[in-house]
Amino acid sequence: MAAYTTVEDWQDVQEGYVVSVTIRQTEDDKYPSGWDYSLHVGEIGGDTVLRYDNAHERTKGHERHTGTTVEVIDFPGMLALYERFKREVDEQTPVSSNWST
Repeated sequence: MAAYTTVEDWQDVQEGYVVSVTIRQTEDDKYPSGWDYSLHVGEIGGDTVLRYDNAHERTKGHERHTGTTVEVIDFPGMLALYERFKREVDEQTPVSSNWST
């Protein structure tokens, strides 16, 4: 079994939105980037506003979800992607992204 090191793992509710961040460093072969992550913001009880994940990295790559749209993205590195996610949350929602990195 591959080892995981959890870097961030939390959930918060703000202004009618749920924010959920999971970032784990891993040696699992399913994640060639060395990261297993999900960065999500969505309406409470409803739709995804924005999510970045690599749940199927080996077969599909890194993905950006907006509403019902999914696009494959280049992975710029975990810190750069987390900063991009926070910037987009600030631009698209009233949720505060003053989270630690």
